Order: sequence, then structure tokens, then C-alpha cells
Amino acid sequence: MALKNIIGIDHAVVVVADLDLAAATWKRLGFTLSPRGTHSAKMGSGNYTVMLDPDYIELLGVLVDTEHNRPTRDFLARRGEGIERIAFTAVDSAAGAEEIRARGHEPIGPIDFERPVTLPDGRVSSAQFRVFQWPIVEAPGGLRIFACQHKTRQTVWIPELMQHANGARQLRQALVVTPEPAEDAAHLSRLIDGTTQPEPDGAVTVPSGSDRADFLFLTRDQLGQRCPGVALDGLPERGAAGLVLATSDLAATASAISAVGIRSGAVLCVPPAAANGVLLVFVGA
Repeated sequence: MALKNIIGIDHAVVVVADLDLAAATWKRLGFTLSPRGTHSAKMGSGNYTVMLDPDYIELLGVLVDTEHNRPTRDFLARRGEGIERIAFTAVDSAAGAEEIRARGHEPIGPIDFERPVTLPDGRVSSAQFRVFQWPIVEAPGGLRIFACQHKTRQTVWIPELMQHANGARQLRQALVVTPEPAEDAAHLSRLIDGTTQPEPDGAVTVPSGSDRADFLFLTRDQLGQRCPGVALDGLPERGAAGLVLATSDLAATASAISAVGIRSGAVLCVPPAAANGVLLVFVGA
């Protein structure tokens, strides 16, 4: 991709109504979660993370209403729980913000923030970030995008937190449902100076860059055809719908998600109703 300071999907942000209840749900699905984090006062939010390699999933909850988290609160009120936005990895957020400004998109930020982190040996450190966002109105398929520079990677990617009973290893795709896959895929491609790749069934892939997960834009009907037998209740007509995860052991995945998991063809799925509005699709690594 042409943007020099963006190298692909970094993490998916899943907005939840009750942070601790959501954490318990994802633990039951076989994920190892980080200790609960609390962001700086301006952010007004807290999180748990599911650390993968080289990406992750963030469960985000609003703890205190602030102007900064108003879009997140609006999302939760409008749609309910689910994937609100996707972050790219930023090499340099300040330079990345200038890159998109030069392409006619007024960035929000960069903004610096941090959260305390309890390390496995009991020491307390901090995870520090610098982020910038594309304009909120620029949301391809209803999905907001931003970029995250990790200033302290060693306090985020902690080896003990990257081992999951369900075998999850990394993100493969971010699924976005929309009545107009080609139009919304082209929109994202323009924002990141990327490309689009039509699929045989009419879906459209947008590579995020480097070896990171792709975006897949598709209609609800196309998603249903790809995941037969899986209830898609709760997903929007237009918006981020799910995540495809590579697993090192599909048998371990089947065991971990046995209470709610569904075998759909060659993949294993957790329906959105069992994962805070997120369709989870597990595939072999």
C-alpha cells in the first residue's frame, strides 16, 4: 500500500455494554484475556485484550462519558454490541496523520494515551500509545478506522497472554456486511491507498497491508452462504460483522467452544449472539 506509515490491521475494537461480563463470555470461548485496563481520563474507557500474533482483539467499554468517547456511545445506543472500528498499525502516527491530510482527509489526532499494565511477575508498568483517526464520516461499510502506534510493545504483547485454549493465533479477515460490497470496498481502498480484489461470489477483499488480515466486504446473504447453518441474528445490514481467526488446532477450538460452537463446512463458528455481536469464524492455520 502507498501509505508509508501504515502496515496493516493491528486490532479490532469490540464495543460492549458490560466490560466484565463480556470478559467472562470470551474466557468461556477459550480466549486468554489480559488483566482489565483503564485508559486515561480523556478516553473515559476501559478494556480487556485478546493478544494474538501480530494482532489482537480489544473488548472496550465506556466507564465515564467524555466527549472523546461520544461516537462509541452513539454506536452502542444505535446498534448494540459489536465491532465498532478497526485499527491499523502505525509506524509513526504523527507522520501517518500528515499522510492522510495530504490526501484530503483531515485527521483526528494524533492523541497520546496510556493504561497501567500488571506484568506476569507482578510489576506494574504502562502501555503507551499514539493514535490518529480518519474523519468519523469516512466509515466504509459503516466501519470506523484509525491507526495505532505502540510505544511500549513489550507491555502489550506478553507471551503468557498469547496462549489460548481454543488455539487462536492471528486474525485472517475482518468481515464487513453491506448491501454494496464493491462500493464500500472501493471507499476503504481510497482511504488507505490500497487495492480491491473481487471474489467469485461477489464479495470484495481489500488487503490491509503487509502480512496482516484482509478486509472482506460482502452482503448478509453472501455471509450466510459462506457460513451455512449459523444464526446471524443481531448483525447489522451495514457494518462490521465478524472476525476470521486462524487456529493452530481445530480440535482444541471445537472443545473450547463446544457449548455454542457450530461446524459450518470446513470451519467452526461462534454465532454473534454468543460473542457480544461478533461472528467468530475459526479456520486452520
